Amino acid sequence: MDIPKLLEAASLLVPEAVATENDITVNDVWEYLAHDEWEVALDLLEGLGDVPPLPLAFWQSLAAAAEQMRLDRSAAWCHWRCFESRNGIIRADLTLRPAHEARRQTPFSGAGVLRPMWNIGGRTPTGEPDLCVAALWVEFTPFMELGGQATVRLAPLSPSKWQQLQPGQVITMHEDRTVAGTAIVLDVQGPSVPPPVTLQS
Repeated sequence: MDIPKLLEAASLLVPEAVATENDITVNDVWEYLAHDEWEVALDLLEGLGDVPPLPLAFWQSLAAAAEQMRLDRSAAWCHWRCFESRNGIIRADLTLRPAHEARRQTPFSGAGVLRPMWNIGGRTPTGEPDLCVAALWVEFTPFMELGGQATVRLAPLSPSKWQQLQPGQVITMHEDRTVAGTAIVLDVQGPSVPPPVTLQS
């Protein structure tokens, strides 16, 4: 499917009454599509996708359009939102340790590349902390600086292990056994996509 068709397909999944904080609606998107302003239309659709949770097909269409336009960060974000549609959303306020206290000495990309371990309160059979892997997306900033603070989204490798997480809970980030950062959970939402139906034999 070509880029305009993918963007049109996504637009049709946005309710007309939906508007962003800046009063952008799907009608604005249609105007940009009519003038072949695909990148602007994609950007506006990404913003509209945050107002109510939109279906998985919305993010899949946007991801495919972003890939065809070679917009790597947008494509990665739309794939991230596909994951969240299937597995739920976890947002937290993360503070990294400063350079003089941390093993890491360089900033890292905020675009879901880093996959650190997290102490979310679980224990191994021997009583050690059961560290769980989750990829990390930093909102509104391309890089996370040492000692910095930002709102992040987490994509767990094993989502079922994270189901007990609660807003207000403190979790710690690890790249090795030492604590690399501390996060306060802000928001936990379940999947917006119903689980697949399994037929009983």
